Amino acid sequence: MKMKQKKVSRRTNKTGKVFENEKGGWAITFCGFVLILLAFFIMLSSFATMEQSKIAQFVKSFSHAISFLEGGVKFGLGDILIESPDIMSKKSADVISQLKHMVKRLEMDEEIVFSITQRGLVMTVIDKALFELGSAEIASEAFPLLNSIAKIISQSDFPVRIEGHTDNLPIHNERFPSNWELSTSRAVNILRYFVENEQISPKKLSAVGYAEFQPLFPNDTPEHRAKNRRVEILFVHAEMDVPSELRVDE
Repeated sequence: MKMKQKKVSRRTNKTGKVFENEKGGWAITFCGFVLILLAFFIMLSSFATMEQSKIAQFVKSFSHAISFLEGGVKFGLGDILIESPDIMSKKSADVISQLKHMVKRLEMDEEIVFSITQRGLVMTVIDKALFELGSAEIASEAFPLLNSIAKIISQSDFPVRIEGHTDNLPIHNERFPSNWELSTSRAVNILRYFVENEQISPKKLSAVGYAEFQPLFPNDTPEHRAKNRRVEILFVHAEMDVPSELRVDE
């Protein structure tokens, strides 16, 4: 029985040496290599030009696919990270849902923002929503807001820290020798309001002042300084259950 011999192409060079190659084999290998290189450079180009919104969409889709978070995954982009309650534990989601409902009801979307950090859930309130410029006395217009926040704090299990922040413009008067005193007095006055007016346990609350030394923005414009003058109400992260890869280091 005769075996069929594989068809081989033959060619000779000028010296008469014969070269034998399987017909088309080299072309298939070469084309595959070129396609791999093309895919590699397309990928590099896409990473170089990928917009933040596209990255968020990818992470959202990926998180949905692996389904490792309670309640599903839904999050948007912000200055810090996440504004959606779905990425947290149920207790945490309840808190931020209540806070967002409160902000919408009081129509204070421009004055209040939320973020999730390693410390926990942070509610940031610009100072003009609570105080007059350079004052630590709580404005009467802020009472409805503080009353609503107090109800949410009293219903939650999280310890709460109230943090005062200022811009870098120096203050010096009989009551406030520096921004340290101003920021601390603002935080303490809000704490006292919660304790004395809303009967929240003092064991659940703490207050601290950071003056101008933890700015959100450079103090280079009036707009940036206004954003740095703020009070942050922190629901401490003891039970926040936020995955470490989704937190923002501070």
